[in-house]
Amino acid sequence: MMTIGKLGMAAKVDRTIRIGMIENADGSMAFDPVSVTVKQGETVRLALSNEGEYDHEFVMDTHEQVMEHKAGMERLPDMSHVDLNATRIAPQGEGEIIWTFTSPGQFDFACLIPGHYELGMKGALTVTAN
Repeated sequence: MMTIGKLGMAAKVDRTIRIGMIENADGSMAFDPVSVTVKQGETVRLALSNEGEYDHEFVMDTHEQVMEHKAGMERLPDMSHVDLNATRIAPQGEGEIIWTFTSPGQFDFACLIPGHYELGMKGALTVTAN
């Protein structure tokens, strides 16, 4: 199990949080919303929609793990990987991650396609204790 939690089961979803992936006219990129709060033990469906013209990723983990993944993506931008806490979504596409958050704390979510993080595709995920 990861610090942030584990893959959840659809039958156990407590609620759905919708997160958009957007590209702005000024060239910046963002998630909408840029912060999410969940409860420890909660199973959440993260419903992701890419509203832009480029592929985007959603990766959630500790800040250190997100930065490590980012460095790997910079070295090998075309690498394909399967991570339970991440998904890549094509332009105008949708996807989801069902996740059970097991540990309270501050975590990150980000798009780690080279350049996207720097253009603003990052957010804060807070897991509150019961």
